[in-house]
Amino acid sequence: MCSPTGKRFLLFFMAFGSLMVGAGRLAAQTPPAGLDDYVPGPDSMPQEGVPQGKTFSFPFEDSKGFPGTVRTITVYVPAQYTGEKPACVYVGLDALGYRAPVVFDNLIHQGDMPVTIAIGISPGEVLSRNGEENPRHNRSFEFDGLNGSLARFVTDEIFPAVEKQQTPDGLPIRLSRDPNDHCAGGGSTGGIAAFTLAWERPDLFRRVFSSVGTFVGMRGGDRYPVLVRKTEPKPVRVYQQDGENDQWMGGPEVGDWWMSNQTLERALAFAGYDHQFAWGTGAHNGKHATAIFPEAMRFLWKDWPEPVRANTAGTQNVFLKAILDLESHWELVKEAGEDCGHLVVNPQGEIFIQSREENAVRKLGVDGTVEIATGVPSGRAFAYSAEGKVVTVDGEGLDLSCLAVTSGGAVYATDAEAGKVWFVASDGTKTLLDEGLMSPTGIGLSPDGLWLAVMEREAHWGYSYRVKADGSVELKQRFYWMHEPDWASGSGAGNLCWDREGRLYVATHLGVQVLDRNGRSRAILPVTPAHNGAESVCFGGENFDTLFAVCEGRLYRRHLKAIGAPAFLPPIKLPFWGKG
Repeated sequence: MCSPTGKRFLLFFMAFGSLMVGAGRLAAQTPPAGLDDYVPGPDSMPQEGVPQGKTFSFPFEDSKGFPGTVRTITVYVPAQYTGEKPACVYVGLDALGYRAPVVFDNLIHQGDMPVTIAIGISPGEVLSRNGEENPRHNRSFEFDGLNGSLARFVTDEIFPAVEKQQTPDGLPIRLSRDPNDHCAGGGSTGGIAAFTLAWERPDLFRRVFSSVGTFVGMRGGDRYPVLVRKTEPKPVRVYQQDGENDQWMGGPEVGDWWMSNQTLERALAFAGYDHQFAWGTGAHNGKHATAIFPEAMRFLWKDWPEPVRANTAGTQNVFLKAILDLESHWELVKEAGEDCGHLVVNPQGEIFIQSREENAVRKLGVDGTVEIATGVPSGRAFAYSAEGKVVTVDGEGLDLSCLAVTSGGAVYATDAEAGKVWFVASDGTKTLLDEGLMSPTGIGLSPDGLWLAVMEREAHWGYSYRVKADGSVELKQRFYWMHEPDWASGSGAGNLCWDREGRLYVATHLGVQVLDRNGRSRAILPVTPAHNGAESVCFGGENFDTLFAVCEGRLYRRHLKAIGAPAFLPPIKLPFWGKG
């Protein structure tokens, strides 16, 4: 039985089906006659001889991720489901629209998509102390945000709740946990939510249907086209729909739906994604989407069970093309353990891994062997000199985070807790270079020795300083700009490293961000499909052509075309770089 609130949600969204939010708004932006007359085809109609699945619903009112919310879950089970093995899953955001149960009946019968259980999820509502008077509507909060909260809610809470049910025929429900078997779809705010499920967590979702998606400045959705262009392609397949008369009249101040969807499509094409789109003349409703839904499903499920793969070779991002070795991908260094912290490299290209929990340091040799390091301090910052000597900085009140040792033996260092930047001359003289920074962490000298870079963990900025002949600095500029995730108050910058072309690599919440010499983030390398950020990064290996990164306490590596330029190497002349 549905709760009263659950019934209200179900009837509301089933009645609309088009995901509009009010007859007044619908009328206010109805296009000229004939431009929105989309008619569903045969695949959206019940067909004689096609087995029909069954649908049921239940309330869900015990969420941990979105506490206090009440909602209705609608489940479609195809006739071909036997309960003997896990089924593929389609997640509909705002319940099941687009005549999905009928379409699935037909396409599964035709062999155009696998046996798929569909789960319609209505957005949550939190009742006030006066019950139904002025409730808190969670739809925008849950669906518009650019983070992994919704994906965790769906897979960790809704999937298990569905599996506790039985089909109308009394069969147990078993859902596949393979991301290749998961598709999500929705319209408007549900359309961006479907994309977010896969973008934020491609380890959970790979196939996306987005209708009149809200890729505007509602809660940051306008950032997606830029992120798609900059980020190394992910294993995601997308089908978009929109119409030139699409404009949600409840909030045109946040953006242009029609243009934003085209902008995202161009970004997907630029980045080499397997995607299709259906542009029309319709308004902000589900008419056109319902008409093309069968073809969208055929495209999204084509070649199943072949997995959806990332197409890194298809990107037009020149920064990615310049640095990535297409034959190499992130590889977990299992021998390094699961307690990896700050990374340090020596002149031989060996990597030293400081423990996050214990006062211990492990060494990863260029031959791949891992052993306990000797002759290095534990529990404190250190670096290596050009001569291969361990360098530390002592001093009362110093709690240094990162060190960079120059070829001449001088040291630049950050103190994140105190917000300070230090310089230690080769004779040991200490000079406070700067203070008042927001958790300065990564610090490094450009390969030509002319510029000092310092990143702030609690902001999306980094600073550039001109280095004087005596090693002191001047002309401080808030210069480097990095992306930050939806859930954070800063980029989460850890340490940094450079390559011999002058590109800057910074460990951040979004992964390794690669910045150009004009201070702009131009490429983003997520370390894992779960979109976990990098905590530390450095070049190493015998030729300094392997990038190492720590992600959630684990060490990863990948070979690059770029060659690293540690600070202890002699300065080099960098190639020309334009103003652009």
